[in-house]
Amino acid sequence: MRIYMQTQPVSNESPRYYEIVLQQDLLGGWMLYREWGQQGGRASSKREVYLERDDALTAFAQARDAQVKRGFKVVFSQGLEAPHVR
Repeated sequence: MRIYMQTQPVSNESPRYYEIVLQQDLLGGWMLYREWGQQGGRASSKREVYLERDDALTAFAQARDAQVKRGFKVVFSQGLEAPHVR
């Protein structure tokens, strides 16, 4: 799953962005990757590993919601499907 968000550009500055990616690793765990910064400038990133899919999905939703509250708008999303049925 992937979400790319941006803020509205302010005066002559480039917009800020925030990207969140959730993917399963080769050992069955889940990696939540976040990257943020100013478009065309330096970026920061953070990676977190989760053993359970539900925990990873919760962290993904919390990260998304926190950025929406800060004024980011979703520009692109991919792979947001219903949870697996076991």
